[in-house]
Amino acid sequence: MTSLIEQAAQRLEQLKQAGVDVGLATAAAPAATPAPTPVAVPTLAPTVTPIAAPAVIRSPGDMTSKRVDLDLDALAAQGFLTPNAPRTVMADQYRNIKRPLIRNAMNKGASTLNHANLIMVTSALPGEGKSFTSLNLAMSIAAEFDNTVMLVDADVARPSMLRMLGLPPGPGLLDVLEKEADMASVLLKTNVDKLTLLPSGRPHARATELLASDAMSALLDDMAKRYPDRIIIFDSPPLLLTTESRVLATHMGQVVIVVQAERTPQSAVQQAVAAIEHCPLKMLLLNQASNKRSSGYGYGYGYGYGYGYGYGQADGQGDAQAQPGRDRA
Repeated sequence: MTSLIEQAAQRLEQLKQAGVDVGLATAAAPAATPAPTPVAVPTLAPTVTPIAAPAVIRSPGDMTSKRVDLDLDALAAQGFLTPNAPRTVMADQYRNIKRPLIRNAMNKGASTLNHANLIMVTSALPGEGKSFTSLNLAMSIAAEFDNTVMLVDADVARPSMLRMLGLPPGPGLLDVLEKEADMASVLLKTNVDKLTLLPSGRPHARATELLASDAMSALLDDMAKRYPDRIIIFDSPPLLLTTESRVLATHMGQVVIVVQAERTPQSAVQQAVAAIEHCPLKMLLLNQASNKRSSGYGYGYGYGYGYGYGYGQADGQGDAQAQPGRDRA
């Protein structure tokens, strides 16, 4: 039996003879697959969140203290020391008073004291002349070539420094402790070269607690160490009437107790000294002392606590007594 292949070949031959075009068809090449139409995918720009610039935190050195002009003529008329004033007995007496204080403050004394440049001026009772003494002592130290001075009104219960200087009330120490102001913004630079003022600030019901706080300790430590040439005078409340002064005394290197001659009872002086017995260096300053010795009156200074100073009138010059209308705190 003829194979299928032979039969197919014979059939093709017959078709050729009959004139039929039986050319072998070639397989059509597969149609080229059209390139896929690109789909436009929108490109999303990355979302950029702008970062706010960090807030600028200004250090005290970045800010400028407010400047105030003291009426030096008016102060001189009230008996206060002023720069370039004629030499007086009282000015010389304050030179004698400040000299050991400066030596101790610069650690040139007999012993080294902690916070030696922090000096508290206080009294046993009101009206003995501590504010008068604080300002005159600050003015005298401001005349030094090698030292600057800051006067702090630390009598937070009865501040008098700004009033005494003819300046309006404003923020100060208590505001700094309350973190409502920084130190640089409350300092007052004066027209007395090398003298800066720190007011007590706005009254506060818990002033004693603020003075006893860790914030106060840190502030005083910074004040004591920031400028090695600076001496800081604290006009403090009387020791026997308030607790603020006793708290403040714990931070001081030196304490000056002002005693009014022939007025302050000896017992009050003894109690005042005993109230701050823990303080390393205490000095007594006799205010309104007459040139004439009073018989039968005396405090028996010494106590082993420091110096006894006196200043008063001599040769008709330099009246150191508090006059009517003058601050006698």
